[in-house]
Amino acid sequence: MYAIVEIAGQQFKVQKDRRIFVHRLQATEGESVQFEKVMLTDDNGKIEVGAPVIDGVVVSAAVVRHLKGDKVLVFKKKRRKGYQKLNGHRQSFTEILITDIGKGKAPAKKAATKQPVASKPVEEATA
Repeated sequence: MYAIVEIAGQQFKVQKDRRIFVHRLQATEGESVQFEKVMLTDDNGKIEVGAPVIDGVVVSAAVVRHLKGDKVLVFKKKRRKGYQKLNGHRQSFTEILITDIGKGKAPAKKAATKQPVASKPVEEATA
């Protein structure tokens, strides 16, 4: 069984007991996280596609560790001007272990209740 899930703005194909690297998540190591934006699931040939997401399907994962990726060098140069600039960047990643793909609790949708707007008392101008 596998699923296509959106994690931190990117889509990943995940399977149970797989480790994947995603952009840094605000979770501590060892903490369990759940992702509810599941776009597609495949259970032994039975494919279910959401529009855009499947309600009630949750992907559970455990945070293994936080780390940084390889350094990427950005070099800028203008010819014949003597201008050179070298910048480096290391992206922060989180390694997660997919623990379960399955039905979860559907998130309770709160109905938007409109509060009546209190009208302000009108003051009469005295001339």
